[in-house]
Amino acid sequence: MADPKAEQPTSDVENNYTPSNDPKNMQEVTQYVQSLLQNMQDKFQSMSDQIINRIDEMGSRVDELEKNITDLMTQAGVENEK
Repeated sequence: MADPKAEQPTSDVENNYTPSNDPKNMQEVTQYVQSLLQNMQDKFQSMSDQIINRIDEMGSRVDELEKNITDLMTQAGVENEK
């Protein structure tokens, strides 16, 4: 499930590219490529952070679930068989 708020808007480089404003010299090409690579790196980092946060959240939920199950088993008088 994608979080629509988490999606980043496209960069100016992506929005402004048309064949008519094609980079004319090597410096413009280099700048253009660097901008695209930076944008990709930023998006990748954002996605990586979201994934790590979700994994951490799931780990916390699993730990809490294990604790609740152990508490229920203790209340029911069942020994924990680990």
